[in-house]
Amino acid sequence: MLTPLVISTWQKLSTRIVVMLVSFLCLGLIVIGSTLLLTWQLEGSGGAINVTGSLRMNSYRIGMLLAAAPAPGDRPIHRARVLAQVAQMDDTLSLIRRGDPQRPLLLPPGAEIQAGFGHVNTQWHDALRPQILAHLDRLTASPAGQDDLEAGIARFVSRADALVRLIERDSEARAFWLRASQLALLALALIGTIAVIYLLFNMIIAPVERLQGGIERMRKQDFSVRLPVDSNDEFGRLAQDFNLMADRLDALYGNLEQLVETKTVALESRNLELSLLFESASFLQHPQSAETLCAGFLTRIRTFFNADGGSVRVLDPTRGILHMMCHQGISDELMEADHCLKVGDCLCGDAALKKISVVHDMRRMPESVRLACHRQGFATVSVFHIFAQSQHLGFFNLHFREATTFNPRQLALLETLGQLLGTAIENQRLAEREREMAISEERNLVAQGLHDSIAQSLNFLNLQVQMLEQSLAQNQYEDVATIVPALRAGVEESYQDVRELLQNYRTRLQEGNFVQSLEVTVQKFRRQTGIEIALQADTDGAPFPREQQLQMLFIVQEALSNIRKHAGARHVQVRLHDRHDFLLSIDDDGAGFDPALVGAEDDGHIGIHIMGERARRMHATLDITSAPGNGTQVQLSLASAQRRAA
Repeated sequence: MLTPLVISTWQKLSTRIVVMLVSFLCLGLIVIGSTLLLTWQLEGSGGAINVTGSLRMNSYRIGMLLAAAPAPGDRPIHRARVLAQVAQMDDTLSLIRRGDPQRPLLLPPGAEIQAGFGHVNTQWHDALRPQILAHLDRLTASPAGQDDLEAGIARFVSRADALVRLIERDSEARAFWLRASQLALLALALIGTIAVIYLLFNMIIAPVERLQGGIERMRKQDFSVRLPVDSNDEFGRLAQDFNLMADRLDALYGNLEQLVETKTVALESRNLELSLLFESASFLQHPQSAETLCAGFLTRIRTFFNADGGSVRVLDPTRGILHMMCHQGISDELMEADHCLKVGDCLCGDAALKKISVVHDMRRMPESVRLACHRQGFATVSVFHIFAQSQHLGFFNLHFREATTFNPRQLALLETLGQLLGTAIENQRLAEREREMAISEERNLVAQGLHDSIAQSLNFLNLQVQMLEQSLAQNQYEDVATIVPALRAGVEESYQDVRELLQNYRTRLQEGNFVQSLEVTVQKFRRQTGIEIALQADTDGAPFPREQQLQMLFIVQEALSNIRKHAGARHVQVRLHDRHDFLLSIDDDGAGFDPALVGAEDDGHIGIHIMGERARRMHATLDITSAPGNGTQVQLSLASAQRRAA
């Protein structure tokens, strides 16, 4: 495997490009700066030439003024003009000496030029200027004095001309260097452009073209292409990464068929596992006996894992015994010996005690402790536990005649299957307990109904029979004539109660909705009693579960039974309003009663208590409104928050 390139700061392409551009910029700025300096100096030298040349003109003007002979009245004006020219000469020399950067005016700094300016300045201040002032003070000018003045002016002009020539020669030299610097700047621009193009081509364009060519060849599935790593910068790193990618793709395409086959096998294995889980979950959801449940489960996992045998055992926690629920592929002799296995016995019992899944290689067991399953020819025996909500319910075995191992995924699958089986067994037990509780509650209600009707009637008949025996023993036949009709009425009433109880507890919901079952009950009441009864139903709510519908029907039957036995009513109204909230009411115009007295009695009207118990079982509210002589209303209500849809 190639070692990744380590790129230092100075080897980075970005660093080199920045350094190159900054270098060219600095060099260009130096050349441009020198050109600007030379141009400024040339302008200053030109100004110095002009100002120095004006010295000659001013000196000639002074000579002309001094040569003229003014009238006596014009002498002050003449003197002022000469002094003004002298002052202008002083100012001009002072300006040349200090310079003026804004004009610009600059005396070149050469030693010869500075010496020439010193001679001119000395000539003016030490010779010509005193001579002019002395000549001006004399009233009349002699010819000899005039000649000396002209000679002095000539010498000064000669010095000024020499200074101008020196400045002009210096300007010519600076103009030469200005042109040279401009040519150098032009050459620098050309050379820099060529250098930048060459460097950018070598550093960027050529590597990009090589990379593009490699990508194009790779696009044509030529995975043998490799790029040269001839630099230690970003493109070198990119070329190295490209080569690594090419190696990887070459290896992948070389092993593509094998990889596809491997992935296909793995995918098929996962699909088979998912199919097993789905099929097992679907099978375990069906209501069936525990033996059938375990046998179907064992058949499916044996087929999937190609096991030669297997068994399912369920734990009895009270006695610590593992009961055999089903077995397949195992001899009856072995099963008879291990039909009831205690926790801690044998390898399987020890695994159940520790609650761990194990796979035993029977070939590695010592000869002195050869177990029955090993003697039966099994090389591998596995134990996997059955759990439901962290509760240990038992285990199942898989027996193999050839040595078998499980990978982690298979072990996880078997543990998941054990949890599915445990959940199914626990659901079956909970359903059985729920049925037992429902039967027990219904028996309690039946017992209360029998106590309310049959038991009290039989107690009354028992008392009447005792009174009949006493009357016969005392030959009181008049009392006998009174007791016998009472006995007949009691027997008839008991018979009617028994028939009504039998009919009520044989009630089954009609095919259809709850309203149809109510109509059948109302018609039966009308037919048996002859009492006028009406049913008014307004229902648009969600259907109730069948158990709740049956409890509602029992409450209606109990209320109608009480009306028949106690109310003496002529009209009965049954109203059903089922929208979001549920409301069922039974109204009669019978004798009525005092609810406070009924609630205080313990030996009568148990039917009302039975109706209340049924209402509580379905989380409904039962309200009974009655008064002596004003009839009775029984109202069953269930809020939308409490109702359960079917």
